[in-house]
Formats: sequence, structure tokens, C-alpha cells
Amino acid sequence: MKSQEVRNQFLEFFESKKHSIVASAPMVIKDDPTLMFTNAGMNQFKEFFLGNGIPKNNRLTDTQKCLRVSGKHNDLEEVGMDTYHHTMFEMLGNWSFGDYFKKEAIQWAWELLTDVYGIDKDILYVSVFEGAKDENLEMDQEAYDLWKDIVPEDRIIMGNKKDNFWEMGDQGPCGPCSEIHVDIRSAEDKAKVSGRDLVNADHPQVVEIWNLVFMQYNRKANGSLEKLPSQHVDTGMGFERLCMVLQGVKSNYDTDVFTPLIREIETITNSTYDKDSLPTDEEGKVSVAIRVIADHVRAVSFSIADGQLPSNNGAGYVIRRILRRAIRYGFTFLNTKEPFIYKLVETLSKQMRDAFPELKTQKNLIVNVIKEEEQSFLRTLDQGLVLLDNVIKETKGKIISGEKAFELYDTFGFPIDLTALILSEQGYELDEKGFKAELQKQKDRSRAASQVSAGDWEVLLEGTEEEFIGYDHLTTEVKLTRYRKVKSKKDGELYQLVFNKTPFYPEGGGQVGDKGYLEVPNGDVVYIIDTKKENNLIIHFTKNLPKHLDKTLTAVVDEKQRSRSASNHTATHLMHQALRTVLGTHVEQKGSMVHSGSLRFDFSHFAKVSIEELKEVEDFVNARIREQLPLQEQRGISYDQAISEGAIALFGEKYGDKVRAIRFGESMELCGGTHVKNTGSIWHFKITSESAIAAGIRRIEAITGDAAKEYFTSQSEAYGKVVSVLKTKDPIKAITSLQDENTTLKKQIEALLKDKAKNLKGELKSEFANVQGIQFLAKKVDLDAAGIKDLSFELGSELDNVFIVFGTEQNGKALLSCYISKNLVEARQLNAGQVVRELGKYIQGGGGGQPFFATAGGKNPSGIGEALDNAKQYLG
Repeated sequence: MKSQEVRNQFLEFFESKKHSIVASAPMVIKDDPTLMFTNAGMNQFKEFFLGNGIPKNNRLTDTQKCLRVSGKHNDLEEVGMDTYHHTMFEMLGNWSFGDYFKKEAIQWAWELLTDVYGIDKDILYVSVFEGAKDENLEMDQEAYDLWKDIVPEDRIIMGNKKDNFWEMGDQGPCGPCSEIHVDIRSAEDKAKVSGRDLVNADHPQVVEIWNLVFMQYNRKANGSLEKLPSQHVDTGMGFERLCMVLQGVKSNYDTDVFTPLIREIETITNSTYDKDSLPTDEEGKVSVAIRVIADHVRAVSFSIADGQLPSNNGAGYVIRRILRRAIRYGFTFLNTKEPFIYKLVETLSKQMRDAFPELKTQKNLIVNVIKEEEQSFLRTLDQGLVLLDNVIKETKGKIISGEKAFELYDTFGFPIDLTALILSEQGYELDEKGFKAELQKQKDRSRAASQVSAGDWEVLLEGTEEEFIGYDHLTTEVKLTRYRKVKSKKDGELYQLVFNKTPFYPEGGGQVGDKGYLEVPNGDVVYIIDTKKENNLIIHFTKNLPKHLDKTLTAVVDEKQRSRSASNHTATHLMHQALRTVLGTHVEQKGSMVHSGSLRFDFSHFAKVSIEELKEVEDFVNARIREQLPLQEQRGISYDQAISEGAIALFGEKYGDKVRAIRFGESMELCGGTHVKNTGSIWHFKITSESAIAAGIRRIEAITGDAAKEYFTSQSEAYGKVVSVLKTKDPIKAITSLQDENTTLKKQIEALLKDKAKNLKGELKSEFANVQGIQFLAKKVDLDAAGIKDLSFELGSELDNVFIVFGTEQNGKALLSCYISKNLVEARQLNAGQVVRELGKYIQGGGGGQPFFATAGGKNPSGIGEALDNAKQYLG
């Protein structure tokens, strides 16, 4: 059975059980501060489990793109080493929100697996929660009895809390679960060891394929459990593992989910995939590398398609790390020294575009981003090899410092396992304990900085639905419905407040959250410093609580900040239209950030936007501002109708059945942000910068309104000062003349310095001292860096066996240089780079270079003398 059929049959089966089929949510999460990526099928339904939203249908089914590479669910290091762990995978799921419970979930799971898919009942095992005395949790007798009616009791396994009690996190809905495991070993292996003894024992052919979670408790902040008012079902089945079973193979990588990619990798890299090889064999290492690349290109491609580009922080860093792991495996084990992973995107797109059309629409972007990342990291690997070689040369003995290895890893991105491999090949050993200690220090620093603890919600008004009225009102009377205290190292102690209605816009769609204040009946004011949305709740952040929690409060949005944000948000829509008009309809928004002071807009385009094109974009937007276009807003319109009317839906966003469409003239987009009532309110639009942020992605930053007025005022003042200083009405002509004059003077100075260096060279020859057969000189000179370098090389060419250290002071900064004859570098194992790094400490700086010539800069010129006095000790 082809994988496409497997997926379709699952969805059709649950559709026949009155479930609505919903689309996969983006793998990259934008509106949940607790997660970077979707790591389970239930993520997009958290608001329903928490009771903060009501689904259109209480029964849903889907296939969800998931990524597990960080936090509690981290499968990265297992990927490639075994045959069933992945970073990106599909999770097939069916959901009940207060509707059916254990009976239907268990019966339907068994019906689908055995009757529809035809899996042999004799190779299936099920597990049931055995209970946990420490939490006063009883065994899940109900699930046990239901399974007993279906399977022999010797196929029911009692599972502990780790395996059979599922939790959303430290707090929130949770409950016991029943897992279904499959044993696909040979008959000979089954005769030796029973499958039930291998369940949850990490056997590659006795694996869990489906987890049925029965959410019936809520975990509170103090760790205690309380029963949920409604019981829910949350199931997740590994699509790739299911395909392995149905296609009669022993590895996920032998299914048609992966074989097209593996064949393409074999062709491109001229390598051979041996599915039966051991990871420790030479053939096995090649096969592991191929599995890693096949898995990782999927994770990276889907992430980019969902809007997450590789970067140096947050979710972007995770994606970059996954891609670099794939590149490194190709570099080390497939001998690929040129980019090639980007070539696999075509195969992946053909294979999965029917189920996930974003792979087709975003294919060019994915290809270009991966190719650029490959080129960049391969350069890093080349640099890292040179740096590692220097570390080896500077090391006494055969053990390489873990601290030095960590510096290569942390600063230069050089993979630690590659470091260890190269060291072992050259007869060296890595201080792994030291490296792990440095890595742990970094993790501890990061964890401490980002750790947030939240108390339980204190509910004041039960069953109150929150209403956002901020499109029409900036002030309203509200009632506090719930609140909780949160603590973090970054922000300290804050309170999160939820009201029955609110005019405060929560951060989303690229727009920052509103700020403002609460008026309390006793005359106090509580300032709202930020507004965010979490699990469908609009949360207002304050530093203290209102004193009268049960009183009616007045919520007031900062009108000036809202107005500026609205102007900038509307300007992003107009600029999007302008870019598509000026550059072409290939332009798509790839991200935005709307503040009250400025706006940032990322878009797809494969060339630098010229000055003339930027001027056209500015003129286009300002023309729309002068036209004073009124806001045409459609709330609660169906998604299909909005698209049919020409609205643009942004990539990587998840839209509901009902949407909000914003139109200004010919610009129409789906958007939940705040906007001006008329484009004339924007006053003026000015682009302040244009740059590249990734392959095929450009970024424009711009200002409007008050910020534009301040910009033009400061520009005018600066121009006036220039005219005044130059004492001319034609400053451009005057500046051009000064530049020409400056060029002439520079040439004259260079000539004078060369003459000065020649004269100095003759004087210095007599100052060399013979130390153990080395011509040594350490002296402070009045030359710039270029002059010192020329002088050093000229002396080195005219004298033998020289070791020269020069110091100079330029513009309040210190400079040291070291020149060593090449024959001395080899014969005496001397290194100019090491010398200047050590001497650089005296001038409070550092540097480096080649073994025969290196320089160091520092901020302490007074230390030059001491550095020169200590230079002799490095003669060896």
C-alpha cells in the first residue's frame, strides 16, 4: 500500500465516523510562547482542551506535520542511528472534545488497524496505565476491560507513568493512555523472545505505532491533579511507522516515504545505501549519513515552507542546526565538498506536494535558502579545519582541551563529533569531560535566562467568554475573570490578567501588543505593559494587581502608540502591493514586524532592490496615502469567499473558516491587525533601509507619520549644518572637491611614510641583538599598520633568522606586530600568532595571523612598553 493511500484511508475512516478533516497546522508555531515547533498533533487544539475555545465539530481528524528536536521531545541524536526515529514526521490523529471517550477510541483504533489496514492481530500488543501510588492514581481499569474484550489478556501490558500517562507540560490537561505496539520481527526471532518482553525496550522492530490519550485530569502548578469538567480523546499514530508495517519492511527508511530521497542521494553522491549494515561499519556509516540527510532535508524544507528561515537564534537556530548536521554527515561520510542537499528538494516536492502543497509553492525559496546555507557552512568547515590544526599545533601532549574544542563549536559552529573524529585520526584525544562541562555551563546560562514559572489561574468568573472589541473601542469597562502570577529571570515577577472583554490588541500577525492602563475605582492606576495571546486567551501583563479584583475596571489603550502602530501596519499592506506592482507578482510576504516607531517587511525577491525601484515603491505608497483611501473591512467572512474576492493569504499562517479581510483600494489581505480608518492618516511613508536576510529574501525597513516627520526634520537640520560649515550654497560640489583633495593628500602621506620607513630601516639594522643565533629586535615605532608590515618584510628579506616585534600607537589605540623568518618558524617551532596573542594581554587586546607574521590590537597604549620588554621570552 502506497503511503498516499495509507494517509487517505486514515482520514476517510474517521470521516465515516463523523469526524471533520482539518488541515495540518504550520510546523512553525507563531502564537504560543511555550513552544517553537508543533511537536504533537494536539498542539493546534490546546485551546479546546483548556476550555478557552469551542471547536466547530467535537470530532476532528488530521495528519499533522511535527518536529521534535528540542526540550522534552528530542529525537535528534537518534536520527540516522536507528531506523524509526525522525526529526520531522507526520502524526495521524483523531480527536474528541467532550464527546466520545475510551470505548469508541479503542474500538475504532482496533477496527482501523485490523479490518481496514488488515494488520495481523497476532503481531499487535496494547498497554494500559498501571497506576501511580505516589499520586494516588489508580490503574486504568476501564481501558483494561475494554481491551480485554478485544485481545487476549497476555497481549495487554501494564505500563508505568513514564510510558502510559501523557502530560501536555508541567501544567495543564493530562491523563492515562493506551499504546498500541507492533512486532514485525521474523518468526524465528519471535520464537526466541516474546514480543511483550520487548515492548518499550527500544527494539527497532517492536515499536509503538499509536497512542490513545484519555485526557481526564488537570495538572496544577503545585503538582496536584484535579478532574477535568469534560473528558477528551487525543490520539497520535506515527505515519512513517504505520507505512513500515503496511509495506512489509523492517525500517521506516525502506518505505516509499524515504526511498525516493535515498535513491537521489545515492545518485548525487555516488554512494551506496546498505539497509542491513551496522552503524559502526564503514558501509554502515555511509548508510547512517544517507538516513540523516533524507530525514533532515524534510525537516528543513517543511520549516522553510512554513516561514522559518535558518538563523542564529530561537527556532531559526534549531533549523540551522538540523541542516548543518546533514551537511556535516555528507562532508564526513559521503565525501561531499560542494552543496548538494538543495538538489533533493525537487524529489521531496514531487513526492509530497499533493498532501502538502506548500512544498510546491515555496520550492524555489527552499532550494535557494538551503543552497546558501550549504555554501556558508562548507566555508565554516574549511575555516574550522585550519583552526583545529592550529589548536593541535599549540597543544603539548596528546589530549586536546575541552575548552578549546567548545570554542570551536560555540564560536565557529564546528561540530564536536567532527572534531573528535579528526583528532582520533591524527592520534589525539578530546577532553570530552571538559567539553561537556563547558556545554553544560552554556545550557545553564540559557535555561536560567529563559525559565518562566507560572502559578495556577485564579478564576474569578466561571464560564466567561472573552471578547475583543479593540477594532472599534480604545476604552471600555471590564471585569477581571482570571489572573495568575508568573516569574522569570528576564522580567522578574509579573501578573497576567484576563478580562471579559478587552480593547487591547494582543501581539500577532507581526504587530506588537498594545500598552495602556487600568483605572481602578479607588483612583489607582495599573499599567498594562504588554498584551499577548496564549491558547486563545488575550493576556494583559502588569507589574501589580488591581486592589479591587471584583470591581468594574476601566481599560484604556495608549491611543498614540496604537495610532502609530496602525499607520505602520497599513503601510505594510500598501508596500506589499507596491512591491508586487514594481518588482512582480512573485513577491510574497515572508514576515513582518510592526512597532509604533517603525515597520519591517520581509519578502521573496532574488535580487537587490535598486535605488530607482525603492523610489518607485515609496512613490506608489505615498500616492495611495494622498488618495485618502478609506478602510473597507469585512469581519466574519468565509475564507473561500475572501480568497475568491482577491484577498492575499500569508504563508505559514493558520486561518479559520471565518476570517477578517482588510481592503484599501486595490490592496486586499487577510489580517487580524489594527489599521487606520483612512490612508491619509499615515501622512507619509519613507524607506530607511533595504537588505538581504537570506537567499531570495529581502528586508525593507520604513517609517511613517510622526517618525517620518522627525526624520525629515533631522535631515533638514543636518543639511543646514553642512551648508553652514562648508560656507557654500552648493554642498555637493564642495564635498566632491574635499574628497579629491583628501585623495591627493593620502597619496602624499603614503609616499612620505614609505620614505620614513626606508630611513628607519637603515637605523634599525644596527639595533638587532643576537640571541641564541636569532636576530632579535623589539621596538616602538611611529608608523601605521601598513608601514610596519612593509618595514618588517623588508628587514626580513635583507636579514637572516630575524624575530621582530614592533609596537605603535595610532589614534589612541595600541598595535603590536610580530615577524619571524620562515626558516625559524619551522626549525624552532615558533608561531607569530601565538606570540601576539600572549603579548596582546599587555595592551588589553588580542589578535592573530600566520605563523610568520601576525598582529594584535588593543585599547591600552601604555602597555606597549611592557609588551616589548616581555617579547624576548618567546624566542624558544
